[in-house]
Amino acid sequence: MARCLYNSDFATFTDSIYRILDDNYHGEALTTTRDAWKAEIDIMKNVVSALNDANGQIIFEYDIPRLGKRIDVVVLYRGIVFCLEFKVGESKILETNIDQVLDYALDLKNFHKFSEDKVIAPILVATNYSNRSTAIQMSVYDDRVVNPLVTGEAGILALIENVLNNFPCETPVDRDWIISPYAPTPTIVEAAKTLYESHSVENITRHEADKVSTDATIKYILDVIQKSKVNGEKSICFVTGVPGAGKTLVGLDVAVKQTYQGSDTPIEDEGAVYLSGNGPLVAVLTEALAKDNYQKCKDRNEKKNLSDSRRVVGKFIQIIHRYRDNMLAKIKNPVENGVLEIDTEKAVKLAEAGYCEVEHVAIFDEAQRSWTHKRIADYLKRGGTYGNKLKVPNFPMSEAAFLIWSLDQREDWATIVCLVGGGQEINTGEAGISEWINALNDKFPHWKVYISPKLTEPEYAEVKVNELLTKNNNVEYSESLHLGVSLRSYRAEKLSAFVHSLLAFNPNAAELYKEIKDRYPIALTRNMEKAKRWLHSKVRGTERTGVLITKESARFKPLGIHILPSGDENAVHWFLEDKADTRASNYLEDAATEIQVQGLEFDYTCVLWDADMRCDNGKWRYYTFNGKTAWNEKLPDTENKQEQIKYMLNAYRVLLTRARAGMVICVPAGTPNKNPSGFWEDSTRLPKYYDGTYEYLKRIGIEEI
Repeated sequence: MARCLYNSDFATFTDSIYRILDDNYHGEALTTTRDAWKAEIDIMKNVVSALNDANGQIIFEYDIPRLGKRIDVVVLYRGIVFCLEFKVGESKILETNIDQVLDYALDLKNFHKFSEDKVIAPILVATNYSNRSTAIQMSVYDDRVVNPLVTGEAGILALIENVLNNFPCETPVDRDWIISPYAPTPTIVEAAKTLYESHSVENITRHEADKVSTDATIKYILDVIQKSKVNGEKSICFVTGVPGAGKTLVGLDVAVKQTYQGSDTPIEDEGAVYLSGNGPLVAVLTEALAKDNYQKCKDRNEKKNLSDSRRVVGKFIQIIHRYRDNMLAKIKNPVENGVLEIDTEKAVKLAEAGYCEVEHVAIFDEAQRSWTHKRIADYLKRGGTYGNKLKVPNFPMSEAAFLIWSLDQREDWATIVCLVGGGQEINTGEAGISEWINALNDKFPHWKVYISPKLTEPEYAEVKVNELLTKNNNVEYSESLHLGVSLRSYRAEKLSAFVHSLLAFNPNAAELYKEIKDRYPIALTRNMEKAKRWLHSKVRGTERTGVLITKESARFKPLGIHILPSGDENAVHWFLEDKADTRASNYLEDAATEIQVQGLEFDYTCVLWDADMRCDNGKWRYYTFNGKTAWNEKLPDTENKQEQIKYMLNAYRVLLTRARAGMVICVPAGTPNKNPSGFWEDSTRLPKYYDGTYEYLKRIGIEEI
């Protein structure tokens, strides 16, 4: 696909551009679009003519794949990359428009190979604006990006010349700039938008074949699906990956490719569904995709309301509980003799699907979080959380076994894809991966099993899987099913390894920190206001930040922090609203927990480290607050408490791996003051509760601000 609609050198920039733009536009160009192009072309003809240099390049409508948008005009001249965003007919300068052109510049700087060492000057042109920027200032980040410049039509030439005078000795821009290698690292929301609209993951992921294996993983899974179809088999794939490696993106891409298979419309009876037990993730993705789809339809003058877009997206991305409830409605109730049976009076048998749902393929994200038999049985016994759903007493299976059973109802073929995060079980009742293998061994031995070799490692399955797999003769291992490089932290691919070492007290934590700190800043503070100022100093454009805290944290109100209320609607606002909205994460007023942020990401984060997990002489000690006056230590003296401790450790693993570009860790100083009687003013926030953790992080080398 072409990277732009038009490009030429200054010497051949002629009136033919308008016809070329119109001919190359993908879709029906609106009148307003054509009028804007005409104005931009006339303006830039005058600018190029005045510069009077045949060596410059001008590009119209240059694609920014990660953002799914196009830069109005790019000028490559005397070694400098100028990004121009036009607002034709506008006389005011809006912050959102400045953020837009700055986003373009940052995207080129971070992900465009032939721009990474160049001066990039973002310019907002509100054509009727009566003034222009006079000071040319580099950003405080020393990344050769000029702070956004603003001008009206009349000031463009003078502004460009001013930039040139400030940087007189730049080396020429590569002549192949327009086809430069582009290695974007999208957020999951950005990636999902592009993927959903284009039905392809191409151009939205990094393509460093020696480092990143998303392409190989996707191909392997699609091959398994095709093999299952041809041979009439049932199969299951287990994909492992470090935090931020792109597991969710892989799952979404497989779902899209299987559903559309290169067509513009879904292929009948070939579909796939992306399932997750992570309510906030599903809610945020669904709303983001729906709003994006609605806006694009509106731009194309297509009649569609937002609820229509939500309905369409909801067929593609679903909370696992919805899929589960659809299958539960088909079974005989009550369950007799511990065996699930289809009630033929409640369900219609289809020719090939049998009593299954219509999809051949189900992708289960964060499969390690599937519910244990006890948790789902207790839940269904009382009829859901509030007792207002279908009650199913004596439910005989774990959630993993039930999902396999559901797909096993197909009479032709089926494939399940399990996406597995390492060390990310964070809630009581989450079964981990062993339960999936147990179910396959005990109830579904005819299923073909394709497994990442990493699945047997402690980080993913606590070694239990190794023993279980020896009992299954249908197992095939493949390195293609492991994603070992973090795409989230594009500045520090070793962030996940560093966090793992930090939490495990591995001696190499300090060395790993030294390797990443120059590109991925990690700061330490004991003052929440300093942490907030650090975050505000880092984010630019529409970059996203937020405060993160564990659900076991308790004494955060004295620091001016409140917990984001539960509920998917709150999560949607927190993740998706812009920085002007007080409900947005960028306001740094509400902190989200591991439950609300798992699977999602930010550009910069503050991890607020409370007294629930404390460093004491080279080991972690775990505490829960009684809600009143004291912290109670949780000792690993029962299997249940050991499990809870594991969840508390994993909570910090999740929080420490959410940021793409950098983070600050705030370990409060506590309250050292005593009242006149000699007693502590606040015995729940004693300095000794925090000091050990702070000193440990300092010893690793994390620099305090």
